[in-house]
Amino acid sequence: MAGNVLPSLGRVKLTDLAPAEGLPSDSYKLSVSTLSQSLAQYSAAIIQFPVSDGALLRSGLDSARLYFHQKASYPAADMVNTNDPRDWCKTSGYYADPQLWLETYDYRPGLTPLEPNNTMEFPPAGLPDIFSLLGKAARDILDAISFYLNLRSSPFTKVLDNVPLRNGEISSSVLSVCCHTRPSFQGAQHHNFTTQEDGQLVMFSDHEHQVDKSLISLVKSDKAGLHIKDFQGRWVLVDEDLGPQEAIVYPGLALYQATAGYVNPALQRTETTNMQSNLFGRCSLAFKLMPKSMTSLSCSEMRDAGHGVEAQFQLPVPVDDFMQRSHPTDQLFNRQSFQSFNFHATQEALSEKLLTAGPWIDEMLVQDL
Repeated sequence: MAGNVLPSLGRVKLTDLAPAEGLPSDSYKLSVSTLSQSLAQYSAAIIQFPVSDGALLRSGLDSARLYFHQKASYPAADMVNTNDPRDWCKTSGYYADPQLWLETYDYRPGLTPLEPNNTMEFPPAGLPDIFSLLGKAARDILDAISFYLNLRSSPFTKVLDNVPLRNGEISSSVLSVCCHTRPSFQGAQHHNFTTQEDGQLVMFSDHEHQVDKSLISLVKSDKAGLHIKDFQGRWVLVDEDLGPQEAIVYPGLALYQATAGYVNPALQRTETTNMQSNLFGRCSLAFKLMPKSMTSLSCSEMRDAGHGVEAQFQLPVPVDDFMQRSHPTDQLFNRQSFQSFNFHATQEALSEKLLTAGPWIDEMLVQDL
């Protein structure tokens, strides 16, 4: 797997990010710092789930491979993704994007997908449990970022779905089970080629620059291939060294808007090199924590915490409008903002952290002593 940059993404145990009553422990503060510094430098971090949860994620990927393997070689016309921005919170069931050589099954609680002949779709196994696991993890990560920015606890509750959903409600958040470059799927198979420094030829989709419009995204794949642009503008392969119970987390555009640009969204692309020789392609589980459509993204929490809010973020933005409009990525990034916030931990805990942290995190923590 080619790549110019060998990343040192922060690794954080999910159990260490679980909030508790009372004063924050040193382990919580240091885990939040590791997470936040990694997001600042790489727009991504590694989340370590408990062993039992890792088994659930692996079984979900196994089921995904079998699910897509039995699908037709080319999708029916009504299963081709139209990318209509008005459907951002309505997708459910199977659809395909031949141009991206990508197939997706969206699990959205509250919606029951039907096949074209009005028969019920049989989805990959375990999706309700995986949705619950990743949804809880995404909320804990969001709260950790709020702590790092010195916001009040759970500041985004008003824009998130009820837990659990009430009668008749449909989830805004979605769990997407994806399959890239399944050999038996007759996609467009259009790619750009990028030559790396080591001379290897690497293929990416034509639509290679993507940004999620989520608050938080969590991705677990069965093969490496997710590249995210770091704060220096370099493409980094972020999922090459993942353990069986580890997943990648990265911020989306909604969080960028809600934090007045202090948390930058991840610019990403997916590598498809050598996938054609694999029977099942590259399968992944992608959870997107989304704001509710009938709410607004406001930076009032950032102002209340004393952060400067630039003119473009002053007015609340209706979520539905935000999701339906385009967002040019070259106008988004303000890489220095998120890095400038640190908090104090005990001298002993910080000293231990400095022994294991990379030079970049080391520098940031030393400035706070």
